[in-house]
Amino acid sequence: MDFDLVLTGKVIGHDSIIENGWVAVRDGRVGAVGEGTPPAARERQNFKSGMILPGAIDAQVHSLSQRNQEDFIWSTRSAAAGGVTTIVDMPYDEGDLVCSAAAVERKIAHASKQARVDFALYGTIDPEEGPARIAEQAKAGVAAFKFSTFGTDPKRFPRIPAPLLADCFAAIAPTGLAAGVHNEDDEFIRDAVAKVKAKGITDWRAHAMSRPPLAEILAMLQIYETGAETGCPAHVVHCSVARGYDIAAWYRSEGYHATVECCIHYLVLDEENDVSRLGGKAKINPPVRPRADVEALWAELAAGRVSLVSTDHVSWSEDRKINPDMLANASGVPGLEAMVPLLVKGLVERKLPLTHAAKLMSFNPARHFRIDDRKGALAPGLDADITVLVDKPIVYDGAASGNNVVGWSPYNGITLPWTVAATYVRGQLAFDGSKVLAEPGSGQFVRPPLLLPERLPVA
Repeated sequence: MDFDLVLTGKVIGHDSIIENGWVAVRDGRVGAVGEGTPPAARERQNFKSGMILPGAIDAQVHSLSQRNQEDFIWSTRSAAAGGVTTIVDMPYDEGDLVCSAAAVERKIAHASKQARVDFALYGTIDPEEGPARIAEQAKAGVAAFKFSTFGTDPKRFPRIPAPLLADCFAAIAPTGLAAGVHNEDDEFIRDAVAKVKAKGITDWRAHAMSRPPLAEILAMLQIYETGAETGCPAHVVHCSVARGYDIAAWYRSEGYHATVECCIHYLVLDEENDVSRLGGKAKINPPVRPRADVEALWAELAAGRVSLVSTDHVSWSEDRKINPDMLANASGVPGLEAMVPLLVKGLVERKLPLTHAAKLMSFNPARHFRIDDRKGALAPGLDADITVLVDKPIVYDGAASGNNVVGWSPYNGITLPWTVAATYVRGQLAFDGSKVLAEPGSGQFVRPPLLLPERLPVA
């Protein structure tokens, strides 16, 4: 036989669609992609009108934000069930900030025993140490660095003041990696929070009132100007307002490495219908905005001004999301199992090209994290990371599949017209449409090459 595995269906790439297509796999890598009659293989799967996409790379996952809660054993199980074949995990782990080579190595060893899909890692700094350990983390294999202009916690999730952020960007620039930043102006938000509290507003309205759009925009300008000054690729890890995408596009038009990520919740949930109903279970930083802003983000996506789509996944235990005082709840929601079907649903409903799915969840993330030597496309020589969706509608219930550590989801009750029928990681079936087959420890750590080629930024 020529190949180990051949999948047939509608093959969707970042720049083209093969209606009657096939993908052939040999030794865990894509061997060939074509149209019409497929080659011989030891195993053949015909998905007919199903969509065959490159495996999704979730650019923003928090597996260890809550001690003894989710961990990689569950986050990567959710990922496999959702068609996500690589996760990029954030460095703000409760009890172990990933801010040194030793911390990176500890996390690699820890995750390697549990991961069911492949994983890459972010690094960060301890503000008391400054940028001294940035180079050693790059050598240890992190795929990017993460900072915040807002301080959630002085140790685990600290604010990085503007001068220190510039020093960090300058230290990262020679590595060729990107500096990702949480984009909310600390002073602006603290003033807004104080005003909301002074008015005695504690219900669902309080969160968006305490984090107005201008707080995001001011922070984004700081981030991109810092990148322009230092020559470091500047990345905003989430933006909830259309104005931010226009700003990022302007910086790119001027020749700077300025990228911006849109989380799936900003494309699906809205304040008046979902936050009002879910309360703390829809509390996310930055906040979910009104429906008009949601549709404006889709317009930005259609125009090509969104660089990546991710989840910002975190599975807080339910007790940390149900406080009637909106501002007292933890921020963040789980989304790994739902991201791919949700984005495809939105594209289909708006009659947008399905190539956006492959570009924003696979091709661009792989380039952004400098792992496109292995990941990000259905192309010969790359890892055979493949996601298959079929026309099999379900009403989503985060607890129903058994693949999530928590039984709640802000996406419960949403009808998904296209659902994951198979997930392959390096050619191995990780999810068969009903059950996660990948065993803990089958996932691999993915790092950028030690010597990175020069390249233009992603869109």
